[in-house]
Amino acid sequence: MYRDECVILRTHKLGEADRILTMLSRQHGKIRAVAKGVRRTASKFGARLEPFMVADLQLYEGRSLDIVTQAESIGSYGADIVSDYASYTAANVLVETADKLTDAEAGLQQYLLLVGALRSLARREHDPQLILDSYLLRALSIAGWAPSFGDCAVTGVPGPHSAFVVQLGGVVADAAAPPGAPRLDPATLALLGALLTGDWAAAESAGEATRNHASGVVAAYTQWHLERGLRSLEHVDRSVASSNTIVPTAAVVPSTTVVPSTGEVL
Repeated sequence: MYRDECVILRTHKLGEADRILTMLSRQHGKIRAVAKGVRRTASKFGARLEPFMVADLQLYEGRSLDIVTQAESIGSYGADIVSDYASYTAANVLVETADKLTDAEAGLQQYLLLVGALRSLARREHDPQLILDSYLLRALSIAGWAPSFGDCAVTGVPGPHSAFVVQLGGVVADAAAPPGAPRLDPATLALLGALLTGDWAAAESAGEATRNHASGVVAAYTQWHLERGLRSLEHVDRSVASSNTIVPTAAVVPSTTVVPSTGEVL
């Protein structure tokens, strides 16, 4: 038996009354466990084991899946998140990213970052688009893929630089930039840096076009390093980018990566 705090990432039905839970825990990394009887109407803790919820769980170690024996709510974020479409779609990207980035050896930082992002969405502390983009940049940084928005990611030459190359790790000097590398304007680079460092005052002062541009860069950077698409990203509630928005091109981002186009922003 052991106890841990967990964020519920996703659930799957098992049999007639049970569920399989995928969770990110505070001390044990990512956990997969069975919650027995939670789909019955008489279940006392089924509502505490829904996606986006944070709970203190008691679990029993099993051969392939652990078993949840007790659950006490710590953060009831689900109801507040699902009541707002923009927050709900952003939260789905958060938990899908956490699921793909973490494993049983995941550290405390990923757990705290996810809990903080979900709490911020539930409390409407910032715009959901900004919370999502900030979470993605920070989660990738914790995983070892911190982007550079100032110095050259290849040579270390101090910036500012305008060429952004996803597979090279951020902005690069002109001498290191491949042909056709997209260029980012100073406002977008400033917003990306603010999202990475948590400078919310600077992030919230950015205009809609700049936010959309930055979101396209974050989406391309995230999916490149995850080496797979985020299915929930296409449903995120974001405004349409302006016609002059610069986005990563096929020459820089692989064709299998979903990136925003002029007419649609992920």
